[in-house]
Amino acid sequence: MAQAKAVSHNPRGETAASGKRRRSPEEIVSQLQARIVKAREAGEWRRVSRLQYLLAHSRSARELAVERVTTNEGSKTPGVDGETWETPEKKANALEALKRRRYHPKPLKRIYIPKKNGKLRPLGIPVMLDRAEQAVWLLALDPVAEVTADRNSYGFRKERSCADAIEQCFKLLCHRDSAQWVLEGDIKACFDRIDHDWLLKHVPLPREGRDRVAQWLRAGYLESGVLHATEEGSPQGGIVSPVLANLALDGLETLLHEHFDTGSSAVRNKVNLVRYADDFVITGRSKELLEQEVLPLVSAFMAERGLELSAEKTVITHIEDGFDFLGQNVRKYGGKLIIQPSRKNVATFLADIRGIIDANKQATTYRLIRLLNPKITGWTAYHRHICSARTFQEVDRAIFEALWRWAVRRHPDKTRHWVKDRYYMHVPGPFGGNNWQFFGTVTGPDGTAITVRLRRACQTGIRRHVKIKSEVNPYHPRYRTYLAERHARGRKARLGLKTSVALPGAPTRP
Repeated sequence: MAQAKAVSHNPRGETAASGKRRRSPEEIVSQLQARIVKAREAGEWRRVSRLQYLLAHSRSARELAVERVTTNEGSKTPGVDGETWETPEKKANALEALKRRRYHPKPLKRIYIPKKNGKLRPLGIPVMLDRAEQAVWLLALDPVAEVTADRNSYGFRKERSCADAIEQCFKLLCHRDSAQWVLEGDIKACFDRIDHDWLLKHVPLPREGRDRVAQWLRAGYLESGVLHATEEGSPQGGIVSPVLANLALDGLETLLHEHFDTGSSAVRNKVNLVRYADDFVITGRSKELLEQEVLPLVSAFMAERGLELSAEKTVITHIEDGFDFLGQNVRKYGGKLIIQPSRKNVATFLADIRGIIDANKQATTYRLIRLLNPKITGWTAYHRHICSARTFQEVDRAIFEALWRWAVRRHPDKTRHWVKDRYYMHVPGPFGGNNWQFFGTVTGPDGTAITVRLRRACQTGIRRHVKIKSEVNPYHPRYRTYLAERHARGRKARLGLKTSVALPGAPTRP
């Protein structure tokens, strides 16, 4: 009996007494994370460190870490050692390797990906073991980072999204007496310039965890066979890097409120921050306030962390001139706030679509549609929460024109009527249906014909996004019911993608 009692009170919770269901790794880690959050809120830092150490050294955390790095999109991209964990044997060996006390990360593999402005973004690819080690300590770090995070920071945080950030902009700017001026902030190479010393002093981890972070930050990278040292910055591509960047930028909202929200000045100044990763906007009652008081304060905040605002891209804009934020344009027309896809975002999307069409001149229609539909679905799902119905129609027209040229080019000796009958079908519907539905067929395994149709952007119904409550911490038990209900509403909304839903009280473009 005494032995059974001892087993049931195992602090790591990884074995259960006889006759009891063994808890899953997710349940064990979730319980420890909830305890970490409660201890942090109570200011019990020693207890926080002990629980973080316990979590980072639990088998459950190792199992979740290995599962994460072997199932994400980059699982087949090796680091400098060329290894990937694709077999059960390698995954089992990885679990044992994560138990070792002696740890030395290997350099990152440097690759470059194109940015929207034509430049290249450097990425550092860690080896699989370093990714798993970062994933383990991230499980212990993220709950504390959530407690101290800015309320209106929405990037790289659980349960938060770009749609939440845009909806917060709407709430701050939609009223007649809202702020009329906006500071658009742009940080020069944010990930590449974060001061290591400042970051290591403020990472809320026990000593072993801080030592791990220091090793990752200073591991260096290999490029063309040459090892380069890293004296500053958090490497883009690491699992823990987004949270470290958030830790460096958290506190700006609190600083602004302390300076501008005293007494009645909170209403008068109307200074509010909305941030998504290193992109942020700050509202204010006047251009002078933002230029002479807010901007110097933000610059000093960044300088303390080794960061600098871009003088060319950090601008102050009147709301009637509008500004682009996260691929969407926020602007007032005649006193009414309208948020719609930005012209630059639409142009980039259509360039991608036309590039796919041009690169598949000889492809079958079935193959081409299978390539285009995920792009159209993803882009429209991102913009479906704003005033984008007219933009969706314009996008459909542009895609139709590109596909029509593609079809006519394939058959220069055929008439336009023949091309229309070959590539477009009639789809019944209201107002006579659609006579120009691009389609393709392929023979299935059983010999029957399978027809696929191109998804039209305007099939996606417009549905207002309900912003997450700013104070929600996904690791705290008190918000489990709220988040469960929110997920349920989201599932119902996704089932209604093809049904246009009216937005009560939503603005429309004049």
